[in-house]
Amino acid sequence: MKTVPTRNGRYLPLVGVTLGDPCGISPEVTARALADPGVRSRCRVVVFGDEAIWQRAIELTGANATLPVGQLKKDSRTDLLVPITDLSLSAAPYGGQTDDSAKAQKAYLEAGVEALTDGTIDALCTAPITKSAIVKAGFEFPGHTEFLAQRMGANRVAMMMAGPRLRVCLATIHLALSQVPAAITEERVMEKTRLCAEGLTKWFGIAKPHIAVCGLNPHAGEGGRFGREEIDIIEPAIEKLREEGHDVSGPHPADAVMVQAAEGRYDAVVAMYHDQGLPPVRTIHFDDAVNLTLGLPHPRTSPDHGTALDIAGRGLARHQPMSAAMRLAASMAIRSKES
Repeated sequence: MKTVPTRNGRYLPLVGVTLGDPCGISPEVTARALADPGVRSRCRVVVFGDEAIWQRAIELTGANATLPVGQLKKDSRTDLLVPITDLSLSAAPYGGQTDDSAKAQKAYLEAGVEALTDGTIDALCTAPITKSAIVKAGFEFPGHTEFLAQRMGANRVAMMMAGPRLRVCLATIHLALSQVPAAITEERVMEKTRLCAEGLTKWFGIAKPHIAVCGLNPHAGEGGRFGREEIDIIEPAIEKLREEGHDVSGPHPADAVMVQAAEGRYDAVVAMYHDQGLPPVRTIHFDDAVNLTLGLPHPRTSPDHGTALDIAGRGLARHQPMSAAMRLAASMAIRSKES
């Protein structure tokens, strides 16, 4: 891979950004993030989007984020806006939804994934999509994670939310709470914990990660009083993981272990379900939590928020989560190059 040094000799990875839902806040937070010196000093950026949508975002935010427009080539190592569709402003009303805007956000994502898998870009940062809209364009996945896994041929993936103090990996993601207990199997707990350990080593440079595994029930079941999933499923999984050489402990009560992990006792926590793991991360890291996909062959991140259609176009959206996602994508790309 061709390297592009900065003035101080550091490698600048090429991070691709898919522009997400053009009717939401994704374009404006991306524009503001690109004007962030903390982002631009770490990477070069290719935005997969539309000229009219990008110009509207710049005008709304006043961000110094003008990009040259062109087609991405294999040897491209410069900042670039790549027009994927020719979307008009009338076809992407703030806070609205049209057939064309739904197709556009799907097309941005497909172009970004293609560039990532063929090695033209070093990492991918996906701006938020509106799932209720994109499904109308033939997107048959619950979210980015499942789509990326299918396109990259990754049979084992996991979602991690990562901030400076707390990292949480999810054993289950988008399931009704009533469906979670049946989905918690020994095999699943082991697989997600292994992916967590691999990701911490590969993307964060932690040689032997110390991982805490949550229980499913209050007080981690309290010896079977509040459920037997800990005794019958989670404890045996942890024992087998230890036999494999992983530094794993648990099952822990989720409320206590999240505090301990945030204080530095653990490198990450494996939570059993979505709303067990995400609220602590978002509470501690409201502005700098990043969603990353473990198990993919290439780095992928996303800001930890949605499209916020209710405030789109009002200039109120905070760009810090997008900046954090782009910085982490750059860091992961550098580690991937060094490994």
